[in-house]
Amino acid sequence: MGMLQEFKEFAVRGNVVDMAVGIVIGAAFGKIVTSLVSDVIMPPIGWLTGGIDFSDMKWVIRAADNSNPAHKIPEVAIAYGSFINSIIAFVILAFAIFILVKVVNKLYTKAAAATPAEVALLTEIRDLLKSR
Repeated sequence: MGMLQEFKEFAVRGNVVDMAVGIVIGAAFGKIVTSLVSDVIMPPIGWLTGGIDFSDMKWVIRAADNSNPAHKIPEVAIAYGSFINSIIAFVILAFAIFILVKVVNKLYTKAAAATPAEVALLTEIRDLLKSR
């Protein structure tokens, strides 16, 4: 089998399409969480901490030097406030995914428990016949 044919079979497999849809939805969900953190959660936290804006927090290693217009030296800084925002966004995203998986697993368990005994028996017989 040629490489092109193998790639075609791989690319049109249902799992690859499902994964692509999941990635696109995940990226959009990530943007929603980023907005939730920066626009909804961080302002009250900043207010509670006396107006501190985490996104502006940084440790300046070398200040910018604009004294010579021909040779401007940019600021060198570690933006740890932005890192704090990213950690908060990650925790919220991880918690949201945890809740989503928990709900899906609960629904899946209910659906599996609702299978009638006759259907389960027929499924078992079918699986035994397939294995022979």
